[in-house]
Amino acid sequence: MHRPMDESVNEVFPSAVRPHPAEQAGPWPVGSPAGGLPDPARVDPAVLGVLLARHGWLRRGGAAGRYSRWTPPGPPGGSTSLLVPDTAAFPDSEDLLGEALTALARSAAPSAREVLVSLAVPSDEIRWWRDVPEPAAGAAGAASWTGAERLHGAARQILLAGALAVRGRAGFHGARHRRRALATLGSVLIGPAPGGRDLTAFVPVEAGRPLAVRLYHALHAAREAVDYQRATGGMEAFDTAVEAGVSRELTEAVIALVRGSEGAGIALDWAPAAGTPEGCPARPEPVEFSPGDLPALRRAGARYLRDEPAVTVRITGAVVRMRRSGPRGAGIVRLRVLAGAEVPHVRLELGEEAYRIAGQAHLVGLPVRVEGRLESRGGFRRLTRASQVVPVQVDEEERDRLMKSLQENVDYFEEACTGE
Repeated sequence: MHRPMDESVNEVFPSAVRPHPAEQAGPWPVGSPAGGLPDPARVDPAVLGVLLARHGWLRRGGAAGRYSRWTPPGPPGGSTSLLVPDTAAFPDSEDLLGEALTALARSAAPSAREVLVSLAVPSDEIRWWRDVPEPAAGAAGAASWTGAERLHGAARQILLAGALAVRGRAGFHGARHRRRALATLGSVLIGPAPGGRDLTAFVPVEAGRPLAVRLYHALHAAREAVDYQRATGGMEAFDTAVEAGVSRELTEAVIALVRGSEGAGIALDWAPAAGTPEGCPARPEPVEFSPGDLPALRRAGARYLRDEPAVTVRITGAVVRMRRSGPRGAGIVRLRVLAGAEVPHVRLELGEEAYRIAGQAHLVGLPVRVEGRLESRGGFRRLTRASQVVPVQVDEEERDRLMKSLQENVDYFEEACTGE
């Protein structure tokens, strides 16, 4: 993996999704800021019924046309029982809904907390699971520590791949759009199911519906491309799948999900309060992958990495690091990108004169503008054929910020002044 010259090899993939507000065991934390119950007056009984059925609750009769009785999944005889009105039109509907929400909050069943999350924040639900070989599963179906970590990591990678595809279609994204894609995931809620072998993400409709829709299309396109490759040996289907959102980032994420398992899958359910998005089925079929799919996914990922073209750009950036072997000659410069490319930093080699211009611009608190080709081989972190290096005027606030950066990193710029 290619990294910028100052990027630590120990950098950990950031967890951009927020924990489930009731991730800890036990009842819904009503007293906490994240645990406020939904307002019964704003809860649609039909939506509550759909969510209960989705999460395994069983409808066990009730007064026809007035209300239904629901019990949690598992053996009958439990103390939790909900009365849910059929509509909000009855005089006691709000009271019944309030009692049902309170009963859900007091229930220790994970499904009760998931229903409350979906009511509090209308969300599309994405669920991952892994079929772990029995010897590795441990007692009572629990996953191993590494298996649970692998599930979490793969889920984050899949969400990030979907967010990148929303920003733009590409066989390989590299560092492009990564900051904005990670910011998109800031509103996602995520919480594990018991045993660590399943994981559910709640993607708020208001901010995240494009992500859920893109993931639906991308995952199904990936599944179809794998089937085509395994049947014919051809890779053409992966080329057309890029338009649906398939990329190296997605193939690597699916590989991470499946590796070490007997199979894995992803299911998606639309938020009932928001309805079905255009161009998608009301009840999407789960997408499953097996270890036998891994060779095709690896070949596709390598193909995407190899074939993604370099991009001609004109970048404006602040010099944050400089290095050369002597007082004169060419040197390596790292820029913090301000405009011109959807990457945070780029690394480039400059000739002696351009290197001097970059050093002087930084010393007086100015960014530089440079033209070149953003190369995919470095994850779109490397600029080649750099030319037309010139200082750029900025406002006083930005100039002060750049000068502060120089003071904090003065040791890195000693060679920029050597021999001048």
